[in-house]
This record gives sequence, C-alpha cells and structure tokens, in this order.
Amino acid sequence: MNPTIRPTTSDDIPAIQAIYAHHVMHGTGTFELDPPSVAAMQSRFLELSGRDYPSLTAEADGEVVGYGYAGPFRERRAYRHTVEDSIYLHPDKRGLGIGSLLLQQLIEASTARDFTQMVALIGDSGNRASVALHAKWGFETTGTLRDVGFKFDRWLDVVIMQRRLTHG
Repeated sequence: MNPTIRPTTSDDIPAIQAIYAHHVMHGTGTFELDPPSVAAMQSRFLELSGRDYPSLTAEADGEVVGYGYAGPFRERRAYRHTVEDSIYLHPDKRGLGIGSLLLQQLIEASTARDFTQMVALIGDSGNRASVALHAKWGFETTGTLRDVGFKFDRWLDVVIMQRRLTHG
C-alpha cells in the first residue's frame, strides 16, 4: 500500500466520521464518549478549513485510511500562533507508516501557514504509539495531566508534547 496524502474535502467526511467513531467507541486517544454525526464532523471541518487550518486525508486504493488536522490550541487570541494536531487511522491500517506521513505533512502545512508551535495532547499515557510517533517528529514531552479523563470505567492521563515549527 502506498498512501496518498492530500487536502481533505467535504466528500471525505463520511469516511472520516466512521474512522473517528471507531476511536470514540473503542479507544482512549479521544475523550469524547459519543461519536459525533457526519453533520457534526462536517461542521467541524468547515469551521477549521474556513480559518485556514490544515486538514489532510490519507487515501490508498481509493479508500480513506486516515486523516489529520491542526486546529487552534486554545481560542484566546494570544494562542493564535500555536496549533494542536490530531491524527486518526482506520483501525486496520495502523502500524503502516500512515500516521507518520500525516504528521510530517501537517508539520509542513502548519509551518507554511506561519504557526510557531505545535502541541499534541495525547489521550491515555499508555498510548505509546502516539507518543513514539510524535517523538519521531521532534516533539518533546512537556508534561502529563494525571487522571483528567474518565472513560471505559477508568481514569486516563493526557500526555502533553510540543514541537517548535518556526522561530516566530
């Protein structure tokens, strides 16, 4: 499989919603408890793309196999130069390097838009694959928020990782 990474379009949203719904229902990488609808995901996509945040889709053999985007780290104006990344893969396509391709291109797209910092808030300190992926691309762990989420009848941490994009 040789995935193509390209800008997300509205046509990708149903497949993206299905991938994300799987992670909501079965994973701890997101702390959402109920999968958002396709309409809600479409609204989220339009909001971010309308503000010129990068959104990328990984496609292989005509199928959406993953997606990633950078969005505001926080909404207060002083944070406007910092983005937070999110990457989700089809459950059958993990471990194939797709997440790495998505993160690499999100870093490039965010840098091209003059963002200066990228933050990853990784749900579940046991999410070693996501921590390793971010470390591979130059993110450093800057902290861990202990027991801040409760999902699947257990308390979950959030690992905070950060990478400088430009010298701003």
